[in-house]
Amino acid sequence: MSLMVVSVACVGESWKGIDRGSGQDKTSLSAQPSAVVPQGGHVTLRCYYRRGLYNFTNFTLYKDDRSHVPVFHSRILQESFLMGPVTPAHAGTYRCRGSYPHSPTEWSALSDPLAIMVTGVHKKPSLLALPGPLVKSGETVILQCSSDTVFEHFFLHREVTFEEPLHLVGELHGGSSQANYSMGPTTSDLPGTYRCYGSITHSPYVLSAPSDPLDIVITGLYEKPSLSAQPGPTVQAGENMTLSCSSQTSFDMYHLSREGEAKELRLPAVSRVNGTFQANFLLGPATHGGTYRCFGSYRDSPYEWSDPSDPLSVSVTGNPSRSWPSPTEPNSKTSIPRHLHVLIGTSVVMILFTIFFFLLHRWCSNKKSKRLRPPLCVGLCT
Repeated sequence: MSLMVVSVACVGESWKGIDRGSGQDKTSLSAQPSAVVPQGGHVTLRCYYRRGLYNFTNFTLYKDDRSHVPVFHSRILQESFLMGPVTPAHAGTYRCRGSYPHSPTEWSALSDPLAIMVTGVHKKPSLLALPGPLVKSGETVILQCSSDTVFEHFFLHREVTFEEPLHLVGELHGGSSQANYSMGPTTSDLPGTYRCYGSITHSPYVLSAPSDPLDIVITGLYEKPSLSAQPGPTVQAGENMTLSCSSQTSFDMYHLSREGEAKELRLPAVSRVNGTFQANFLLGPATHGGTYRCFGSYRDSPYEWSDPSDPLSVSVTGNPSRSWPSPTEPNSKTSIPRHLHVLIGTSVVMILFTIFFFLLHRWCSNKKSKRLRPPLCVGLCT
């Protein structure tokens, strides 16, 4: 494989030297903040040696293809450099190596390849969790990335980690593509915020825009809190209701979920004089009921939740107040077009009658000139 060379110590320098490396002095290459870089963004590539047996003074970066790499316009730092604004031409795999301090023509072994992925080139896919994003400890969840664009490759990436994105092979289904990843049994190192990307075969590291974020949460790690309703689980339509989540455990945050909805409400816990930690969720004006549960979590592990509280069924009775218009009822905004329709209709009728009488008058005038006065003109033609 041919290697394109970009010197980290001196721009434009070509690789000339002896490869002394045997693997024991192999350098490492990393990308910060991430190897997944939005188009137009920046990434810092850092070449370093873990063991410290050699004090490499210069490093050289290689791109594992023959594609054009935009010229770096300034001298590069010895161990790292800032690359960007990135374009699809920057996408690909990179390696680096270091030169020895007393023998600058001799080089260490090449680092392992590092894939730089440039995102935002294609339309974003969608990401789902089956059966859902709240996963009980020890169970399995399937992450499904899909798109109506035919992608041969999908990449699943967990945010705020330095892990390389997981490569998934796309499966074609008619005019769409899809890839599934089974995750589990779930442990504390799997939850987090995930996104997926799609790419095509001839440019696998040129990726789509990211999917919407998906939070995978592991539950069942702590004792369940309790959930109650004030003034009670049954209220009149249009009234307010407060759901209180509390526990003797010193949770930092409470999460309120409603059955059938993906998103949850969250509030910080407040310490009470009776030794409980509580959060009050104000719901209202109430329009329809549902089944609610709440969970507790800690600040330093936001994706690890307690067991769910016992379910609380909320009922709403009566008709909503007339001051809260339903989607099917007109409000002040929708009534304006109706008045406009009436006004326009009346104007059109008046214009048509005016044209009719004008034509009738001309016809009568022509008949009068021939001294003919048909019954139709009686009282109208003068």
